[in-house]
Amino acid sequence: MEGVKLLDFWVSLFGLRVRIALAEKGVEHEYKEEDLWEKSELLVGSNPVYKKIPVLIHDGRPGPIRARLCFPKDPYLRARARLWADFVDKKIFGCGERIVKAKGEDKERAKEEMISNMKLLEEALEDEPFFGGEAFRYVDISLISFASWFHAFEVEGSFSIMDACPRILEWVKRCKGRECVSKALPDPGATVEFVGVLKKQLGIE
Repeated sequence: MEGVKLLDFWVSLFGLRVRIALAEKGVEHEYKEEDLWEKSELLVGSNPVYKKIPVLIHDGRPGPIRARLCFPKDPYLRARARLWADFVDKKIFGCGERIVKAKGEDKERAKEEMISNMKLLEEALEDEPFFGGEAFRYVDISLISFASWFHAFEVEGSFSIMDACPRILEWVKRCKGRECVSKALPDPGATVEFVGVLKKQLGIE
């Protein structure tokens, strides 16, 4: 029995989710850092179609990564969690990518959309401590991985999340009070440096 192994990259938004979920559930695992520009044979062999991280291997077999253990039991709340997690994946990720890669008016529109989307998340949070109410669950894990990227988005987009959406940052602080989150999230300054390296790799000035 080889146990659980995670192939990942330190600043990956989607890999961070897996690390946080595994820690939240107390699943022991081996972490293997990948080089995204020189991918290992293990990664390519485990995910031959997309050749992307993260990949979770259990007893030598790669499998789909699911965070359903962090879903609420109530069917309505599960559906609501899926809705907002999908919103994060499509709207927050999409805007963040454009803020980093776009220029001029396109970057400005991405920044405005990011702020608008974050305000919608603030409304969804209401007065609860987490998106799962009193419990730290699926939507929280989906969004908190972005916390280490927030400063990079601010630097690239020339805006302040604190000024625009202060309750989101209050939520971030609550999440960081959990060991599974505080130990997983990279330093925001390191993420800013990585974005600079990434832009050079992609030829973005």
